[in-house]
Amino acid sequence: MNKYYYDLHIHSCLSPCGDDDMTPNNIAGMGVLNGLNIMALTDHNTCKNCPAFFKAAKKNGIIPVAGMELTTAEDIHVVCLFEELETAMAFDEFIQKHRMLIPNRTNIFGFQQIMNENDEVIGEEEHLLSNATDIMIDTVYEIVAEHGGICYPAHVDRDANGIIAMLGTFPDYDYMEFKTSEFHSGENIEKYDEKYPNLRKTLKVVSSDAHYLWDIKEKKEYFEIDDEPYSSALVRKKLFEILRNGKML
Repeated sequence: MNKYYYDLHIHSCLSPCGDDDMTPNNIAGMGVLNGLNIMALTDHNTCKNCPAFFKAAKKNGIIPVAGMELTTAEDIHVVCLFEELETAMAFDEFIQKHRMLIPNRTNIFGFQQIMNENDEVIGEEEHLLSNATDIMIDTVYEIVAEHGGICYPAHVDRDANGIIAMLGTFPDYDYMEFKTSEFHSGENIEKYDEKYPNLRKTLKVVSSDAHYLWDIKEKKEYFEIDDEPYSSALVRKKLFEILRNGKML
């Protein structure tokens, strides 16, 4: 068993609220400086910078995870992660059919830049990515699972777009199937567990929701993973087993 330090919620310059310096190579490089082993790219309602991030992560010795921060119809943020890049990109295509297409106003929301592996801009998303999709919170777990991924509520300890703030409570597992939950601050876990009994049942992930390079987590929280015989694919597979089952193996 080895410790793998992680940050599973990071935005690139494709997210309208992401800083322009959040390029795939810069993100991976900051992960190395911070002592991380596993990083997930989770832009708002898109995976289009994940291919470039996978290549940048590989160059920097980081194990990459392809993801998305999905905004449900209720304006709840949900982290969606995929073990394989190909399934993430297929999910990206699916989500495009469920977005409300509002033209992005760069002077207000910022640029939405699609990058290649050399941090060169190869395109720009013309429609605002941060607004809600038409996918309901009580169906999102099943939809993501059908596309080969796992998902869990993002930053449950935040008022902005957190599931507790939006619903007034954390839903029962039998209703929404979430076995994992994400906290922005690990210091909030104990008091939230005391207040919301259903939350106690979930595995807790602490991630940054980074929009700037300095937001990316430093070496603190980790998963213990049996990685023999070692490969990045095996570590990613074990990670997904943990997140899918909601408990350490």
